[in-house]
Amino acid sequence: MIITNFKTYESATGDAALALAKVHQEVARETGADIQVAVQAVDLTRLCGELDIPVHAQHIDPVKYGSSTGHILPESVKQTGAVGTLLNHSERRLERDVLKKSIERAKEIGLKTIVCAKDPEEGASFLEFEPDLIAVEPPELIGGDISVSTAQPEIIENAAKLIGSEKLLVGAGVKNGEDVRIALKLGARGVLLASGVTKAADPKAVLLDLASGLK
Repeated sequence: MIITNFKTYESATGDAALALAKVHQEVARETGADIQVAVQAVDLTRLCGELDIPVHAQHIDPVKYGSSTGHILPESVKQTGAVGTLLNHSERRLERDVLKKSIERAKEIGLKTIVCAKDPEEGASFLEFEPDLIAVEPPELIGGDISVSTAQPEIIENAAKLIGSEKLLVGAGVKNGEDVRIALKLGARGVLLASGVTKAADPKAVLLDLASGLK
């Protein structure tokens, strides 16, 4: 499983987000790989309407219909056709009680949850909330040139022991098929990445390389 977080990069916003997502779809079709994307809330409706790969929101709030101006309503995300949401990304950390309530709201309406954690121990502590996936991303490696697979492979091994391979994604600096291959060998189910694809001169070539690591 490969999930690309589009963040708020110019190369992954609006028209560019649709174009980039279609590249993900092309590679998924050509390789048979499970490739998914997480995009800004304002891009959800358009992308979900034109893609047949899974699309996630980058965040939801634990609110219900009513007076919650400026919040991201889980029902609105679900109605776009999105299948799930990221939560607790290092750039959008949540208080523990807010995370718990956000997961509960997602479950109420059938959205899958991918909860980000800074280390294996924090990830394991989220198991009690029963998220669908837990993505362990050491903050110091996010957006860098060295992947967690290369720099700190022991983190992946430890996370697999504490969290379990079925729920485990890893990320931070993941850029190529070898990074993916190592992550899976050490016990991860897949990877969560961003700049390695969104900032690439040739996103399709990068995605094809990444997908090769799933085999």
